[in-house]
Amino acid sequence: MNISDIMTEKCVFVGVKAGSKRELLQELANCAADITGLDVRTIFDTLLERENLGSTGFGGGTALPHGRFAGLDKVYAIMSRLAAPVEFDAIDGKPVDLVFALLSPEDSGADHLTALARLSRVLKDEMLCEKLRRIPSQTEIFALLNNEE
Repeated sequence: MNISDIMTEKCVFVGVKAGSKRELLQELANCAADITGLDVRTIFDTLLERENLGSTGFGGGTALPHGRFAGLDKVYAIMSRLAAPVEFDAIDGKPVDLVFALLSPEDSGADHLTALARLSRVLKDEMLCEKLRRIPSQTEIFALLNNEE
């Protein structure tokens, strides 16, 4: 699975403002609703429910909240770079500033897991994450993500 299979340039958000994990999930839900057409509240509730099971904070300032949704036709990834890091209960205790939200159809077992694995590789690559933090525009971020495939 390629990044371009699950996101477009419109799925990259730079300078996202949030003061808490809950506010960040709300911002992700707002962005994802515009892209997917799903209800904002449904997205927020699903992401929050998943976080309540255990934090999706990877460490190194990154997180990968995710969920499955009725009514989606394909897997979507939303990438957000925050204006300032927020506490996220990450495994290393550090706040996050790079976040991918993954939204998958309810019945997308293999595709969901493949997309999670693909985005996990991005978030575990410290050099790539540092580049994502420095690049100024969503166009350049999307190009970098696609060049990493």
